[in-house]
Amino acid sequence: MKRIPFLAVFCFILSTGSVFAQDWAQLKEFQIDNRELKMMPSEGRVVFFGNSITIGWLQAMPSFFKDRPFINRGIGGQTTPQMLVRFRQDVLDLKPEVVVILAGTNDIAGNTGPMTLDEILGNLKSMAELAKANNIKVILCSVLPASDYPWRPGPEPHKKIPALNAMIKEYTELAGVHYLDYYAALVNDKNGMDSDLANDGVHPTKAGYEIMAPLALKAINKALHKSD
Repeated sequence: MKRIPFLAVFCFILSTGSVFAQDWAQLKEFQIDNRELKMMPSEGRVVFFGNSITIGWLQAMPSFFKDRPFINRGIGGQTTPQMLVRFRQDVLDLKPEVVVILAGTNDIAGNTGPMTLDEILGNLKSMAELAKANNIKVILCSVLPASDYPWRPGPEPHKKIPALNAMIKEYTELAGVHYLDYYAALVNDKNGMDSDLANDGVHPTKAGYEIMAPLALKAINKALHKSD
């Protein structure tokens, strides 16, 4: 049987676009905005980096970002490996003073395939270490409560999220970075969120973000060594 040269296979795949047309980490999402930001002063800049919970904040409570040097770089559905790929362009290259990282729930849901808690933590550690190496203050957030996922029931987030949060907290204490505990302020007796705080049990409502806002400001001020 005659072998087909690898280069021919590669060119065929490239021409069909079945693989290489994908922007798996969604690097194009903020490229134009980032280009403009890089030409502006970055003093006091804070990047909120995450998934739909992060970008949802900008939509549900835009007043939190108004007249503050806060940049939102959340992309719905993303997992920590995707975020790690885009960390340089969406965080490091913007030269913020602080990055607020909130991620992990989509990993537990299996959005990009199975992930262990150790693997999730490893990606969060990598982001934190990259930021620290670039003189950016790091705030690692607890994953928000969820008793289950409406789009993928069954992975038991009510058990895995508290376990992951304990791992994140332990790492922040060892690494000397800041831990922001949203979980304790939002959780109900089922390790989820009440409907007034999250209509679907996962994504905060405006009322949920109103609880998160002062916690975030306090953590940012602490990272910047400012008073509350």
